Amino acid sequence: MTWLAEIGDARTRGVRPRARVVAVPHAGGWPSAFRPWRPELPADVELLVAQLPGRGARGGEPVVDRVAPLVAGLAGAIGELEPLPYAVVGHSFGSVIGYELTKEMEARGFPPELLVVSGRQAPCLPSEPPFLHQGSDDELLAHLGRIGGIPAELAERADFVAAALRTIRADLAALETYRRPLAGTRVPMIALGAPDDPIVMHERMNLWSLETTGGFTFGSLSGGHFFLYQQENARTVARDVLDALESGCRRNDLVSDIWDIPLTSSRRPFAVAASSERDLL
Repeated sequence: MTWLAEIGDARTRGVRPRARVVAVPHAGGWPSAFRPWRPELPADVELLVAQLPGRGARGGEPVVDRVAPLVAGLAGAIGELEPLPYAVVGHSFGSVIGYELTKEMEARGFPPELLVVSGRQAPCLPSEPPFLHQGSDDELLAHLGRIGGIPAELAERADFVAAALRTIRADLAALETYRRPLAGTRVPMIALGAPDDPIVMHERMNLWSLETTGGFTFGSLSGGHFFLYQQENARTVARDVLDALESGCRRNDLVSDIWDIPLTSSRRPFAVAASSERDLL
């Protein structure tokens, strides 16, 4: 089984990877969700995206509907890789998996340089009933339509819908049964929200600060619930990720100046604004 899928392959271009980004997409998400991130990273930074059971190349496997076994699988896969400085980036459901993965890798003595969480309320605000994963297919499809989670043309395809709902329901079950751990992480964190996200109150993303004793940044972007996959937003966040990776590479004496793009001169500052939307996921 392959828990991590690479977007692009630096080795085929004759480039030795010097750092990596490990990304975890939204509920039901495939590795391709993070494809917009690839052009925003230097060629010598790997982009590895979680490929969870029941989708993509693992479509024939049973789905997993709890957080712990998903984290164990991903942590094991990272542990088998060449040890390089890395960052973890999660979106929505992927934020919870990314957070727990960060804690697990920290416990194993190989923490990431940075954790980015986005589009998911902090663990101190657990999901409450009625739970989406217990709803009917029609209710779940209606929810996905409201947040832009499924194209209208695909929603009419019974074969696609059946496969998609199987993985989405499992991921939502993992998310909605998850409870806040007793201890957080020491890894620095960036928490991102969007004022126009229809299901997460973006200012509540600031509560992720309770989950780390490392540095914390709260930022606001725009683009609905799936804002992290939009090209401009990927470019903005990638710059901060690269800053953290650069520090890790220098600390490990890999290089003194590894990036071929400016990391700070063109950064667009995050904006913070208020919102009155509801938290559903």
